[in-house]
Amino acid sequence: MLRAAVPTPPPRVAVVAPSSPHPPDDFRRGIAWLRARCEVRDDDRWFLREGFLAGDDAARAAMVCDALRDPAVRALWCARGGYGATRILETAGATMLDLVARDPKPVVGFSDVTALHALWARAGVRSVHGSMVGAIGRGEGHRDELWSVLSGEVPTAWHGLTALHGRRAVEGVALGGNLALLAALAGTAWQFDLRGAVLLLEDIREAPYRIDRMLTTLRASGTLRGVAAVVLGTFTGCDPGPDGVTVEAVCRERLGDLDAPVLWNAPFGHGDVNRPWVSGAPVRVDPREGTVAHLEGLDG
Repeated sequence: MLRAAVPTPPPRVAVVAPSSPHPPDDFRRGIAWLRARCEVRDDDRWFLREGFLAGDDAARAAMVCDALRDPAVRALWCARGGYGATRILETAGATMLDLVARDPKPVVGFSDVTALHALWARAGVRSVHGSMVGAIGRGEGHRDELWSVLSGEVPTAWHGLTALHGRRAVEGVALGGNLALLAALAGTAWQFDLRGAVLLLEDIREAPYRIDRMLTTLRASGTLRGVAAVVLGTFTGCDPGPDGVTVEAVCRERLGDLDAPVLWNAPFGHGDVNRPWVSGAPVRVDPREGTVAHLEGLDG
């Protein structure tokens, strides 16, 4: 069981940009929404840009580490996903791991931020899988529910999911996020330890055969060994090719032989619905009822 992060609501939030540059107007609106609820730590590196990255590796890593070192900051909220978080794991992962363990505080984000959720999990600290500041600025991402989860409330249970495999209810710690990131982390020092865990997966703009390849990577690397359940969110823009094979069919075939229930159509990911969930918190999965329920929130 991962230990809980420091109880919230956070009196001070640090917005960090570990991945790609963010649209400035959406970002500013998101910052304004946050400032109506808490103090936001200003950072003159918010609008850095280095090609497809939000600044070079040193600047992005320093932004995260500085926020982790600030004792007044009680949560980090990512500006955008995209690409780049795995690069700062390579350059500053050991430092970040030590800082998170010394002063546990959650990070908020999803997609590319899955790489940071993996580091937080390795440190034994819970984090929040939810929308970034830019999406908050567009009014997306169930932002009020996301704020309540960050404030320590237990996420609302999910209903109406489809069971692709299995009938027994199980409990385990919720881990995972973006499938492409999990496949990228396989075999690295930051690979998730999913033994006994409930694995949550989503993705965007990946052809079904590439979803198959990523799931095959997770199987071959041993990442899926001992997983308690798999909960699949939205796979946005992952439409069938000329062969007609769907992502659902791929997941049913690649995951259906696991000794674990597999549920489909959970309300999180890159689609119109992105409900927050707590990485590292215990959840109960019941394929007979088609439900996923958190048993605890951020602070237990």
